[in-house]
Amino acid sequence: MALPPQSQDVPGHEDQMQPRPDHGEQSYRGSGRLDGKRAVITGADSGIGKAVAIAFAREGADVLISYLDEHDDAKDTERWVTEAGRKAVLVPGDVSDPAHCRSIVDTAVRELGGIDVLVSNAAYQMTHEDLAEISDEEWDYTLATNLSAFFHLVKAALPHLKPGASIIGSSSVNSDMPSPQLLPYAATKAAIANMTASLAQLLGPKGIRANSVAPGPVWTPLIPSTMPEDHVQKFGENTPLGRPGQPAELAPAYVLLASDEGSYISGARLAVTGGRPIL
Repeated sequence: MALPPQSQDVPGHEDQMQPRPDHGEQSYRGSGRLDGKRAVITGADSGIGKAVAIAFAREGADVLISYLDEHDDAKDTERWVTEAGRKAVLVPGDVSDPAHCRSIVDTAVRELGGIDVLVSNAAYQMTHEDLAEISDEEWDYTLATNLSAFFHLVKAALPHLKPGASIIGSSSVNSDMPSPQLLPYAATKAAIANMTASLAQLLGPKGIRANSVAPGPVWTPLIPSTMPEDHVQKFGENTPLGRPGQPAELAPAYVLLASDEGSYISGARLAVTGGRPIL
């Protein structure tokens, strides 16, 4: 079933999307798998990050909600976290700034008392049919937001991570099946998968796990705000399941990797792609 044609300004807002995404607000049921854990999630105002924040809270985790400037969306995420009986901390700002990444970690340590799970999820993309359309500034910003932020967050968090801690990067099916129209984005997602594999080996002796999740096409504000309307209409139709995923369908993968049930999973890239294979 085709999506309605629609577009938004970057970064997009969930309340303007048709249909509105499902973050698990009414469906996710927790079972205590993250009791007492403290999580940092970037890009947690909407999309996958919001679904992960709701799931983590219902599994028993306190959550720092990092986001750019979508205050209404972030306040809604905060509401769901607090309704689950967990602490929510809102931190607006641009993760392309290394100093802000360090501030996120400092705030988590101060407000949550530490960090047990770090989810680097915030991302930027833009669709281009011609390489010449990609400005130097856009290239640099995409790498800074998607990839460098992951590095700066992990580096800042590492002194506070204890054995059993979990680092999760949001990669993509584009990591090895790149869309040519998303060249800078796809390059960063491949690098995230690679960096996570390195982190798993570097940090394993410390008892810290590192993994990535590779989503396929997922219905988030990033889509109508960064793709032409005709692309939006057909979004997700090229998967074997024939549709885009909902953010709620990604959350269980992050819960597994964050929980003690995933205690021997490290260096993995977990595909949630609607049937599109990754190597």
